Amino acid sequence: MSEVLANEQIAPGVFRLSVSGRFAGEMGQFYMLRSWDRYPLLSRPLSIFNVTEQCIEFVYLVTGEGTTMFSRLRKGDSIVLEGPLGNGFAEPEGKTAFIGGGIGIAPFYYALNRIPDADVYLGFSKTPYLLDEFRRKTTGEVVVNVGGLILDLVDFNAYDTIYACGPHKMLEAVQRKQAELETRANVYVSLENRMACGIGACLVCSVKCKDGRKKACADGPVFRAEEVVFS
Repeated sequence: MSEVLANEQIAPGVFRLSVSGRFAGEMGQFYMLRSWDRYPLLSRPLSIFNVTEQCIEFVYLVTGEGTTMFSRLRKGDSIVLEGPLGNGFAEPEGKTAFIGGGIGIAPFYYALNRIPDADVYLGFSKTPYLLDEFRRKTTGEVVVNVGGLILDLVDFNAYDTIYACGPHKMLEAVQRKQAELETRANVYVSLENRMACGIGACLVCSVKCKDGRKKACADGPVFRAEEVVFS
């Protein structure tokens, strides 16, 4: 059981949650969180946004019952965290770009600790958020798009490693662009699948891949873009 330090709304329906304690994790990993006892039955997966000596932070979008309950948390409330879980981002090679769509930007802030010179592409359908934080975090370029297609602003051939996270339609477009351009870049996608257990036991987060079914929680959430079958 851990204690909430802060739970701030940073954009309509988007919150930044800080939890007190010493935590660990690699870039791209996640935790399973719950702030309730028996109901809802399942914990909710949230990507690591940041880790400090005093706390761990998550950025989440209110989309259902569990995240609505998170949004009501106040300083001093209790919360249970399990993690770190999953396989995070592979080690980068050469010039690196992060491409985030909406709440998919969340894991990239922490990843910039490891890759501080990466270029960051942030796409939002409406209100943007955390722009100043990302600009302070990287020595690379921060490109922002609101209401359009962030992928239109990315030159895949300018990078050796690309990490993308966001809605499945965006990730499918990333895969398609990689194939069309025959880019030299190693392209990875982080899937935002629904999860139940977080450890690969329940198969709720099954992912169709070219070499068979895999689990987003245990085998991912990060996969090579070319191995995932989106349609």
